[in-house]
Amino acid sequence: MAEVLSQSEIDALLSALSTGDVEPEQLKEKEEKHKIKKYDFRSPQKFSKEHIRTLEMVHDSFARIVSNYLSGQLRKHVKIEIQSVEQITYEEFVHSIPNPTILTLFRMPPLQGNIMLEMNPDFSFQILDILLGGAGEKAEASKDFSEIDKNILSNITSDMIKSMILAWDGILEVKPEFEGLETNPSVNQTLAPNEPVALLSFLVELGKNTTYMNLCIPYLSVEKILDKLVVQYWFKTNDSELQEEAREKLKKGIEPVEVKMHVELGNTEITIDNFLKLVKGDVLILNSQYSDPVKVFVEGEECFVAKPGIIGRNMGVELLDILDKDVIENE
Repeated sequence: MAEVLSQSEIDALLSALSTGDVEPEQLKEKEEKHKIKKYDFRSPQKFSKEHIRTLEMVHDSFARIVSNYLSGQLRKHVKIEIQSVEQITYEEFVHSIPNPTILTLFRMPPLQGNIMLEMNPDFSFQILDILLGGAGEKAEASKDFSEIDKNILSNITSDMIKSMILAWDGILEVKPEFEGLETNPSVNQTLAPNEPVALLSFLVELGKNTTYMNLCIPYLSVEKILDKLVVQYWFKTNDSELQEEAREKLKKGIEPVEVKMHVELGNTEITIDNFLKLVKGDVLILNSQYSDPVKVFVEGEECFVAKPGIIGRNMGVELLDILDKDVIENE
């Protein structure tokens, strides 16, 4: 709101102008201090600085994980680090990458729509050269990608996007799904040209060559989880909630593990001569009665005491007691 002058101030100002004490240019300079910030309605800034900062932190971890993965696959040191995160339009992204290139399309529920990972063709041909027995010193791409090239790179990029699970851990439980691979970026018309996207640029060092990768995340993909892209969100839960969450994750990780169990009905001792003479139908006398409890072993460790019996048409045991009670009470 403009400052309102009193009548006495207006008279003093007019008097100063007439006497030459104040120049009109000086008044203009004061007015120019209130500058208006330009805003382009065709390209609205939907990602806040906090969202951009969080995406940078998340994908800094992604860069380290992918560096380790590619170093192991290529048997060469690969260094990937994030360079910039900015909001642009989808059209600007398509025009900024070369043709042909390696553009991997993947989904990442609960995020919506497709996300794009673009690998510079020079970097892609370096990977192909190394995997096919070369030294990977070739710096420039000189041909189009064949179907064999695409299949090899599809396997590599599909494994790379799995790193998103660890990178996003703590913010969101994501499930990356490989959708396809394109070499012509203009073919992919999944978004409107003016759709805002977050462009994350990575610097890639492999051998003596330096190239880059780009990750394009549409605003529509993260629109419903924007509240989780705020650093303060990570600290909302207290220590007990964090411990409970960690315990549940550990439990889910252990549950699908298969273990071997066996039941010992009893034991006996015989000579080697009698053992060699055993035939079908012979009876061995054990050192336990049929009514005695039996021992249940898990991975060779005695864990339970049980009672043998019949369950339907199958033989089974009913657990009577747990031997490692102290372990359970201390968990």
